[in-house]
This record gives sequence, C-alpha cells and structure tokens, in this order.
Amino acid sequence: MPTLYHAPNTRSTSILHLIEEMGIADQIDVLKVNIVREVDTEAADTRNPHPEKKVPYLIDGEDHLRERGAIVTYLTDMFPDTGLGRPVGHPQRGEFLSWLFYYQGVVEPVLLLSSAKIEHPLLHETFRDMDAVTASLTTALAHQPYLLGEDYSAVDLLLSSPFHWLPDAVPPLPPIQDWIKRCANRPALAKVMQKEGANTQA
Repeated sequence: MPTLYHAPNTRSTSILHLIEEMGIADQIDVLKVNIVREVDTEAADTRNPHPEKKVPYLIDGEDHLRERGAIVTYLTDMFPDTGLGRPVGHPQRGEFLSWLFYYQGVVEPVLLLSSAKIEHPLLHETFRDMDAVTASLTTALAHQPYLLGEDYSAVDLLLSSPFHWLPDAVPPLPPIQDWIKRCANRPALAKVMQKEGANTQA
C-alpha cells in the first residue's frame, strides 16, 4: 500500500484532499510527521524519508515521489477510474500535465515572489508575473467552469489550493473568483480541513 508522509496544514494537505476526492483513503497509508516550520525550533522528524525532510512524500514499494505535481500524476494514473486525472491516451492528457507543471514551475514561484515583494527583470522573464498567471487562468475559465472544461479535476484542486490559504492573492476577476469558490466548496475539502483543524488542536 502506498504511504503518504504528511504534516497538517502544509502543502501536503492538497494531497490529502486529492485522496479524499478520489475516494481512495482506504488504499493509501497516511503517516503524520513533523516538519521544521518558520517559527519552529524542533529538529526535523527522523521518520520522514524525504531527503529534505519536507512534505508531501509518497512511497510505493521501491518508488519514491516528491513534488505535488508528480504525486498528483502518479495517484491519478494509479486510479484512473476516479476521473480526477487524464490517463495516457486521453485527449486532454497533455493539457492536464501542462497545468500541473505550470503550477509547479510558474504559479507557486510567482505567488511566493509576489508575497515577498521581490522584483527583478530576470525573475519576471523566467517565472512571469501575477498578470501573466491571471491572464492564463482567465483565458481558460472564460467559457467553462473548470480548467479542463465542465468537470472538476486534479488540476483545479492543485491550482486553486494556494488561493484558499492566501485569499488576498485572489485576482479581482469574476471568472477566477467564481472558480476558486467552486473549488473551495468541495465536500471533500471541507472534510479534510475539519480533520486538519482537529490535528492542529491536538
């Protein structure tokens, strides 16, 4: 059985959400570990096999995966019948992978740089800026409710995830705001966040 190493209220929460959406919670072992956070003085958790002691980290037999885009692809390929991914041969496979890699390579760096108020032409040339991210999302959502069309998928889950934590970063445009609300109103997300809140208080 695959094992997910997870720390509550971190980037790995989105993988818990994915697992809940896919209905595969009974087929994934979740092991809670501590990670070093900005305000922590604790040492890294020795139980965490991630080379940098970060989360999420997925182990399946001899296979080890880090980075959310990779884990999302792996799990949706492993369980194609859940409908959250786009398996090999699907006409939207390329678009699905492109959005996942766009998140890892553009959206998250741009959000972090914007939040830190770091500006440099080389950063804009490499990662683009919030205006470019906003334009990409607006174009995709102009005539459809989700990034791949009429149905919610794992790319909506991943790309909307930072905006649940950073509401001030939400672009003031109805197509994007409405999309984020649709993604935030998923029963699976509510269930996971309730568990995460309980873990925080424990």
